[in-house]
Amino acid sequence: MTHWALDETEGDFAVDSAGENDAFAMGGPVWQSDAGQVDGAIELDGIDDVLIAASPLNPANGPFSVFAWVKGGAPGQAIISEPAGPDWLSLDPLTGCVMTELTSTGRNATALISQAVIDDESWHRIGLVWDGSHRTLYVDGVVVADDIQPGLQGSQMGLYIGTGKDMEPGTYFSGLIDDVRIYNRVVSP
Repeated sequence: MTHWALDETEGDFAVDSAGENDAFAMGGPVWQSDAGQVDGAIELDGIDDVLIAASPLNPANGPFSVFAWVKGGAPGQAIISEPAGPDWLSLDPLTGCVMTELTSTGRNATALISQAVIDDESWHRIGLVWDGSHRTLYVDGVVVADDIQPGLQGSQMGLYIGTGKDMEPGTYFSGLIDDVRIYNRVVSP
């Protein structure tokens, strides 16, 4: 398990309280010690703020779950992504709906896009659960999209929190992110 509580009050690192995968803060994000959903949170400006960490797991190796509390965001922005790989949790560029680009390797592989819009300035707990055959997206504990995949692409390129896979303008998250958790098993929200 990896757990970034994001409760820091200063500094350039977000501590992994469940292991040894501390994330490095770049761009000058602001620690908000009392503005999180669970204690503190990190505020990202949507321009160049990001947390960078080593890969906590390889999606191809089996079941896993990823959850985060978010407040804010806009269409095209990413919450969690893999450098030069897929956006694990992001907002669809056209609709702003929660989505994932983690797919199988086949030609028919497509992103899983929900109908859930979360840019209402309220806190939302979003998540992706992969059980080895099903991708399921959650918002506030409710299934908002699911499908069947024969497997997921593998990679261990690292992880970005708060920007898209290529760090392109428009993919940087604008808002608050709190309590990011990644499990190497299926976890119910």
